[in-house]
Amino acid sequence: MTASTQEHSKDHSQEHCRVALCDSHLQNTQQLYGDKLAALDGEIGEIKDFYFDDKNWVIRYLVADTGSWLTGRLVLLSPHAFGKLDQYEKTLHVNLRKMQIQNSPSIDAHKPVSRQYEMEYYRYYSWPTYWDGGGLWGLGGYPMPVPPSKEEVNSFAKYHHREDKHLQSTRVVTDYEIQAKDGPIGHVSGFLVDERSWAIHQVVVEAGHWYSGKQILVAPTDIERIGYEESKVYVSVSKDDIRRTAENALVKAQKDSPGTKNCCG
Repeated sequence: MTASTQEHSKDHSQEHCRVALCDSHLQNTQQLYGDKLAALDGEIGEIKDFYFDDKNWVIRYLVADTGSWLTGRLVLLSPHAFGKLDQYEKTLHVNLRKMQIQNSPSIDAHKPVSRQYEMEYYRYYSWPTYWDGGGLWGLGGYPMPVPPSKEEVNSFAKYHHREDKHLQSTRVVTDYEIQAKDGPIGHVSGFLVDERSWAIHQVVVEAGHWYSGKQILVAPTDIERIGYEESKVYVSVSKDDIRRTAENALVKAQKDSPGTKNCCG
């Protein structure tokens, strides 16, 4: 097979992935695992996992692998602290000092993140809480170290933050089977997140033989629920709905932005 033929084959196999990538701010969580974490005064480890809110579909915490530095505890970093994501250096900069992270409220690595812990965590860092208000991040649409203006609060007041919310691991949900109305369509291979708001825009799915094993994207609005006991994600659409949506989006993306870069995998 020639180089040009191989390149054509690669483009064809991932053609339905490119439709979402006209937005350069979208990142695939699968490609972020292992990236370095740099505090203001030195490296602190690497990205191990993300915890997402399965009600509002947003990343609430990054789980850091700190090696031998802070053993025996779960080290969580909120998007409030995120700085520049350097894709060339594969490094996420964190606007905190190592001592701040070391002295932050501790949580056992094997315990779930409770609201009581989150209240202590947010109080420690003096950040506005995401569950107070109707915005994606409480009083606004983006994680920020200071409260937003009254106008911003009103414009983002559309989210309900439940007390019994569930934070789920992106690593755990990866490989869950996607169950459409008329049968399985593949498995979760990643999540496309906006690096500004850290909202999950789409779930990346490795399709089965019914769609030539291509990658497709499923919007959170099409997801009915996640069955954690059976390791399945249930969607409210059929295979034909997904095929038709993907093909229509591909045509539009190629028309609006030829040669859009692939970020699914």
